[in-house]
Amino acid sequence: MLTDLALVVLAYLLGSISFGLLIARVYGGADLRHSGSGSTGATNVVRTLGKTAGILTLLGDGAKGLVAVLCALKWGQASVLPALAAVAAVLGHMFPLYHGFKGGKGVATALGGLLPTLPLPLLGGFIVWLVVVVVWRYVSAGSMLAALVVPLLAVFWSYPVPLILAAVIIALLVLYKHQENLSRLRQGSESKFF
Repeated sequence: MLTDLALVVLAYLLGSISFGLLIARVYGGADLRHSGSGSTGATNVVRTLGKTAGILTLLGDGAKGLVAVLCALKWGQASVLPALAAVAAVLGHMFPLYHGFKGGKGVATALGGLLPTLPLPLLGGFIVWLVVVVVWRYVSAGSMLAALVVPLLAVFWSYPVPLILAAVIIALLVLYKHQENLSRLRQGSESKFF
């Protein structure tokens, strides 16, 4: 039990590593929390520092979620611990211990964290995200809709309940972190990606 708790804490601490801020330092850019949208995620990095920096951020943020869940899976095959690790990593990204609890919106970290346990629902969510971004060019709308689709598909394909609950919690967290985007979408003032 103590080791399980330690793994969840480790997942949060991994999630707290802000690849956006680290890459911004390497690129000599300003603090992302005071640039663009104020998010440390890949979309703001692309807008602030360019595509290469954004891709590196996406990969780093996804990798920390993936590593957290793979560690949990290695420890035990039960679905509860990987589900907790995925949620903890996303929480770490959104509310990072190392950066004043001001982080990104959790989408890339959720992608990495859910990939080993919910691959088919995640694929469905990615397709929704891609369609929204290509057709309407709103990353935020695509991210929110994808986050909602993943738990629905997890239920449809009868995944274990802890994984479904993790997907629901992550979807709610993603929606919470996108409140300002949602408000701008309603007002018609949200920035398009390209």
